[in-house]
Amino acid sequence: MKASARLVATLVAAAFATAASAADKLVTDVPGATDHPLIKRFTGSWLAGQRISNWDAAVLPGSAELSKADARQYREPIQLEGKITRTLYIAPRGKSALEVWRNYEQALAAAGFRKRFACEAKCADLYFAWWKTSEPNKGMTWARGDVETPTGNRYSLTSATSVEDGRLLVGTLGKPGQETHVLLYNSLAANASTGLVATYLEIVEPKPMETGQVTVDPAALQAGLAAEGRVALTGLFFDTGKTELKPESKAQLDAMAELLKNQPALKAWIVGHTDNVGAFDANEKLSLARAQAVVAALTAAPYKIDGQRLTAKGLASLAPVAGNGDNAGRAKNRRVELVAQ
Repeated sequence: MKASARLVATLVAAAFATAASAADKLVTDVPGATDHPLIKRFTGSWLAGQRISNWDAAVLPGSAELSKADARQYREPIQLEGKITRTLYIAPRGKSALEVWRNYEQALAAAGFRKRFACEAKCADLYFAWWKTSEPNKGMTWARGDVETPTGNRYSLTSATSVEDGRLLVGTLGKPGQETHVLLYNSLAANASTGLVATYLEIVEPKPMETGQVTVDPAALQAGLAAEGRVALTGLFFDTGKTELKPESKAQLDAMAELLKNQPALKAWIVGHTDNVGAFDANEKLSLARAQAVVAALTAAPYKIDGQRLTAKGLASLAPVAGNGDNAGRAKNRRVELVAQ
């Protein structure tokens, strides 16, 4: 098996990390875990792993094509924020991967699912590119118990796996503007060691972030400028992929305006930054447009800061403050900074 195929199989293999010898008597689901209300499991399946993030960022592939510039990334990434439910199921023995897949397809279609794209063959590279970006099994809670292989052997995480490829589907449910995004992936064939089919389901629901949890102090902005010559403006908020400042950004704008009025000689760059997901040119335009939106807000009423004191710049992913290998790092890199000129 080639290296990428082994990595593609990691998510599936992780579901069996505790497997030993229980002769098809699958253990109970992950304690406290349940199906998502929108999509029930394939009948008889075992809920092997789950992670629910009340509010976080997610990136889903937007097409079945990989980037020509970088084959390790997919084209048209969908950047989302909201409630994220990640669940991994193991189907009952004797059920084929195709049977499981078609049942999920039919259930989604009946619920009004709008398919963005589907990949049913040679999807390993696409899946791996997404898996590498999103780390879907990171932080999952796994069920405890044992699964015996068809031959009666013990199964462990270090055992070889033959999941060479899988099927992948991305689309939405719900009204336009309020869509819930769904990613479905299942193995193209039963796992060679266990004889069982794994299905991964990620559901991203639109949900406003709880605000008012951070207060902004103009003195803290000044301290940051004095110490490093720049300060990240963590109280500025934008919808994913958008350039309009959200209303909850007011506290941060108030603090910036107070700082600038208290120091009339201060001139500053307002610098936008992004993570490295997606095309660089698009990210450069997005980071600049967001910086320009901040300048526009500060120079307009009620603040009326002199526009000659503020200059917007967009650096895309050129100045990261964390690695882009996981959601936490990418979230830190998506920022706007105030930099003293």
